[in-house]
Amino acid sequence: MRAMRLTDTDGAPALVEENFPQPEPGRGELLIRVHAAGVTPTELLWYPTSHDKTGEKRARAIPGHEFSGVIAAVGDEVTGFDAGQEVYGMNDWFSDGALAEYCLTQPSWVAPKPSRLTHVEAASAPIGALTAWQGLFDRARLQPDERVLVHGGAGAVGVFAVQLARFRGARVIATASARNLDFVSGLGAEQVIDYQTVRFEERIQAVDVVFDTVGGETLRRSWGVLKPEGRMITIAAGNETATDEGVKQSFFIVEPNHQELAEIGDLLESGRLQPIVDAVLPLHQASLVYTGKVQQRHGRGKMVIDVVPQQSPSRPR
Repeated sequence: MRAMRLTDTDGAPALVEENFPQPEPGRGELLIRVHAAGVTPTELLWYPTSHDKTGEKRARAIPGHEFSGVIAAVGDEVTGFDAGQEVYGMNDWFSDGALAEYCLTQPSWVAPKPSRLTHVEAASAPIGALTAWQGLFDRARLQPDERVLVHGGAGAVGVFAVQLARFRGARVIATASARNLDFVSGLGAEQVIDYQTVRFEERIQAVDVVFDTVGGETLRRSWGVLKPEGRMITIAAGNETATDEGVKQSFFIVEPNHQELAEIGDLLESGRLQPIVDAVLPLHQASLVYTGKVQQRHGRGKMVIDVVPQQSPSRPR
């Protein structure tokens, strides 16, 4: 099978296309015929990409940890899934990803694919939607009528954070660039602030939850807009090794979750939650996504690799 694998080099991380044997599902595993894979551009620099869970060095990793596809084979002791079933989901960060014609996964990491979505659309959702869900609902315990500030409202996670917060009945404020103000407002934000020209802390105060996807100075300035009992959530990668106790408590990394994927799938199926596809590239051009050389981006939502180049987003975004 074809796959994009990380090269073993002392220089900048790079992807090369290779052919190697198709994997076989072991006990408790599913083999997925990948149709599309979502991209997290910073993934090549993350610890799980270069190390396994024991801390040993890891070589030739396959990135792309969210996907949509069809179950090609079912391992022993798997129940609830059948060969030929369409699913979407995300793999554990220490596992090989889906920039390949096939990938292995576990039943607890996937859920039925929403039938109204193409594989490209479905592949754009798992990580962003799960991150927003776990941050807003599991950690911040967001309640109806609370005020939530979402930093990066047009980004791959932000688009779902805005929509899910609005779905919960919260009052949503977001930051975005000037060209995306109307777009983010259309997702459900009551107020959208152009972060390039306006300091958000001069416009808003006393919010119940801050959902930060940016980090750095934006995160530091955000503490001042929280109510005394407010909750800070951040997913900015630079905070993984933070020493500040408040930042450490606010930071989290998304995890696969079958039940939450199923609930998100129901929202996607009903149209109450919309996937946002930024750009679509074929598998052999996947390296362009990680080097920032994709020209047709809009800066909205997720970039997706079309592994089986038969489908593209069915509706304009």
